[in-house]
Amino acid sequence: MIQSCEKILPLPMAAIVYLAFEPAWLALSRQERGEIAGQIGTILARHPEVAFEWFDADALAGGFSDFAICRFSDMRAYHHLWEELRDTVIFSKPYARIVNVTTGIENGFQDYEANLQSAAVEEAGDA
Repeated sequence: MIQSCEKILPLPMAAIVYLAFEPAWLALSRQERGEIAGQIGTILARHPEVAFEWFDADALAGGFSDFAICRFSDMRAYHHLWEELRDTVIFSKPYARIVNVTTGIENGFQDYEANLQSAAVEEAGDA
């Protein structure tokens, strides 16, 4: 069965991107780090479809030093943001590396259950 486009709504998604900053990053002056961070901010501004929050975790976690929470409804928008970020000096030097990524769909079970109910109603109508 093919669903009509009217029934397909974008699902709110989130990704937590765990990063480890390398000693080369810490060797930069705070001014140099600030300039690079400014470039990252410019890239983020070009991708308003992705809400981006940055968290510092050095003193609170092991295996990663920072993490970002990205909220989006379009996987392509999220992917394009990270493609552009990966082209920066942060990842090409590298000053940082992605350690892990966790993705999820906000309340995905509710969407699934609504789909089940909708299918049941359609089947009952066809009978």
